[in-house]
Amino acid sequence: MPIPDFVVELRRMVGTHQLWLPAVTAVIVRDQAGTREVLLTLRADNGRWAPVTGILDPGEEPAVAAVREAREETCVDIEVQRLASVSVSPPITHANGDLGIYLDLTFACAWTGGEAAVGDDENTEVRWWPVDALPEMSPWLLERVHAGLSGETATAFRT
Repeated sequence: MPIPDFVVELRRMVGTHQLWLPAVTAVIVRDQAGTREVLLTLRADNGRWAPVTGILDPGEEPAVAAVREAREETCVDIEVQRLASVSVSPPITHANGDLGIYLDLTFACAWTGGEAAVGDDENTEVRWWPVDALPEMSPWLLERVHAGLSGETATAFRT
């Protein structure tokens, strides 16, 4: 589902005004024939590669949301291993004119099963990429991917 029902209801009240929303990013990794890979999606809204992302539902645990988003968007099962970073997105203007800023919780995740495939209309392609040959991404998304791949045990914060 591209826009959660609660956001649709909020938009009826506030129009396109900027919303501050909690979100998750799942940096999903697997080892395939000795190559470490990360799962990325090609977004339908802007045609750019990105890790799995999504808005938390009201009251939803963030790690649970990461698992849900991975299943919805890419048809894979994951295990959330750690909170990799906490950051704030730049202001975003969506294709429909809605404005938003996202408090992002990025999780390092391990692929546990399922065949990667496009699972909803938010993406047009899903693909495993070698971590040393990632496609072009916006800097703030690439920063999240690197945090998820870092192997650091401490959560990264911007200061």
